[in-house]
Amino acid sequence: MGRDDVEQGQLPEKTKPPDGGWGWIILLGCFVITGFSYGFPKAVSIYFKDLMHDFHVGYSDTAWISSIMLAMLYGTGPLSSIMVNQFGCRPVMLVGGLLASSGMILASFTTNIIELYLSAGVLTGLGMALNFQPSLIMLGSYFDKRRPLANGLAAAGSPVFLSALSPLGQILLEKFGWRGGFLIMGGLLLNCCTCGALMRPLAVGMKKTREKVMDNYETKEMLPMGGRADEAGGTLDNVKKPKKLKKKKDKKTKSLLNFSIFKIRGFIIYTIAKFIMVLGLFVPTILLVNYAKDTGIPDKEAAFLLSIIGFIDIFARPSCGMLAGMKRVRPHVTYLFSFAMLFNGLTDIFSARANTYTSLVIFCIFFGISYGMVGALQFEVLMTIVGSQKFSSAIGINLLIEAVAILIGPPSAGRLVDALKKYEIIFYLAGSEVVLSALFLAVASYCCLNVKKETTPQLENPSIVRSNSEMEETEADLPEVKENLDNDQSLAHSTDSIGSDRGNHTAVYNNGGQPKGENIALVPDGCSIDQVGKRVLAT
Repeated sequence: MGRDDVEQGQLPEKTKPPDGGWGWIILLGCFVITGFSYGFPKAVSIYFKDLMHDFHVGYSDTAWISSIMLAMLYGTGPLSSIMVNQFGCRPVMLVGGLLASSGMILASFTTNIIELYLSAGVLTGLGMALNFQPSLIMLGSYFDKRRPLANGLAAAGSPVFLSALSPLGQILLEKFGWRGGFLIMGGLLLNCCTCGALMRPLAVGMKKTREKVMDNYETKEMLPMGGRADEAGGTLDNVKKPKKLKKKKDKKTKSLLNFSIFKIRGFIIYTIAKFIMVLGLFVPTILLVNYAKDTGIPDKEAAFLLSIIGFIDIFARPSCGMLAGMKRVRPHVTYLFSFAMLFNGLTDIFSARANTYTSLVIFCIFFGISYGMVGALQFEVLMTIVGSQKFSSAIGINLLIEAVAILIGPPSAGRLVDALKKYEIIFYLAGSEVVLSALFLAVASYCCLNVKKETTPQLENPSIVRSNSEMEETEADLPEVKENLDNDQSLAHSTDSIGSDRGNHTAVYNNGGQPKGENIALVPDGCSIDQVGKRVLAT
C-alpha cells in the first residue's frame, strides 16, 4: 500500500481466508516450525551425558539448556508480537531461523557450560520463538472454516519431530561426537528460514475510510440522483478532519501490542486456566522415565515409554482437530478443550500408583491421547476468543504468562521428589492442577460468557450474526466509535456553510422521496448515530 492510497483515504481491508490453496504450504511450514520448537529442546537431552563428562557438571546443570530454550520460547512472546506487528511475519521468521541456527553452530565451539547456556539456550531459544509465533499467526490468517483441522495437523509436528530427532541425535553423537552433532543440528535449523520464506502474506485489498463509507451509504440510501451524489461526496472530501481524530488514529498505528485484549472476558478466563494447567501439564513427561527406572524397569524400556506417548500423540492431534471442526462441535470448542484438560488430569491421578510396565504403558496411551487433544485445541480456542486480528498480541502475552508457570511447575516438582522420595504425590498434585484448570475454564466460560451474551442487546439487522468474542470486541471499542461518529457528525454540519444549493443535495429523504428538511446531518430518518455506526461496522 503506497502513500497515495493513504492520502486518498483508503485503509487495508481484511482479506477472507482462502481455507486452502497456498494455505496448505503455510500449514507444511507451520508443521516443521512446531516440530523444531517443541521437539528440539527435548532431543538435545541425548547429548547431556557427554556434556557432563566434558564440562564436569551434573545432570541438573545440563538440564538447564532445555529449560532455557523453553523459557525463551514462551517468555519472548511479547517481543515476537511487537516485531510481527512492526515488520510482518516473513522477515521475523527469517531472522529467527538465522538466530536458531547460529546458536547451535556457536554451541559446537563452546568451552564451558555458561557459553552453552548463552548460545544453545538463549540464542537458539530466541530464534525458535521468532519462528513459532509468526507461523501460528499466518496459519490463522489462511484458515477459517478448516482452522481446527489445520491447527491439529500443525501441532502434530511436535511428536513427529521428537520421534525423528531423538534417534538422529543418537546417530550423530556416535559418529561425530556432541560438537559435530550440534554443528549438523544447527544446519538443520536453517530449514526454519525456508519455512519463513514460504509465509507469503495474503493479498491486501483496499477499503475506504469512515468518511468515505458514510458518504457512500448516504448517497445510496438518501440521494437518488448520481450527479448530486458525486457533488455531495466531493464536498465532504474537501472538509479537513479534526486534529483530535488524527491524533487518535496516529496513536493507534503506533501501538505495538494491542492491550485491548484484556477487555475480552474470554481471554482473561483462558489465560488464568492455561496458567494453572501449565503448572502440572509437563510434570509427568519429565519424571516418567526416572519413575519407571526407580520401579525396576530397564533403561531401554523406560525410555520407550516416551516414544509411546509421541506415537499416540501423532494421531491424537489431527483427529481432535477434525472433531473440533465439525459444525456441531466448533461453537463449543472451549468446552471440548476443558474436557481434554479434565481427561489429562484424571489420567495423572488414576495412574499415580502404577508400578508395573503394563500399567505404565496404559498410562502412556491415555496420556498421549489427552495430551494430543490439549495440544491441538489450545491455540484454536485462543483464536476463537480473540479473533485473528488480535491473535498476535494475545499469544505473545499468553506465552509470557505461561513461561512463569513453566519455571515454577517442573522445578518445584523436582524439589518435592528430592525431599519426599515419592512420585505418587507429584502425580496427584500435577493431575489436580490440570483438573482444577479444566473446571475453572468450563464453569467460568458458562457463567460469565453466557450471561454476557444474554444481557447484550441484539442488533436490529437480524442478518448480522456475531460470536461472543466479536460482540465483546465491539463493546470494548464502542466509546471510540461513538467519539469518531460524533466527529463525523460535526463534519457533516460543517458542510452547511457551503451553500443552500449543495445543502439541498444532501437533504434526508423520506420513503416517499420528499425532502424532510434542508441542511440536516447525514443521518437517515428514524436512525440514531449509534445505529449508523453499527451499519458502518457491519460493512
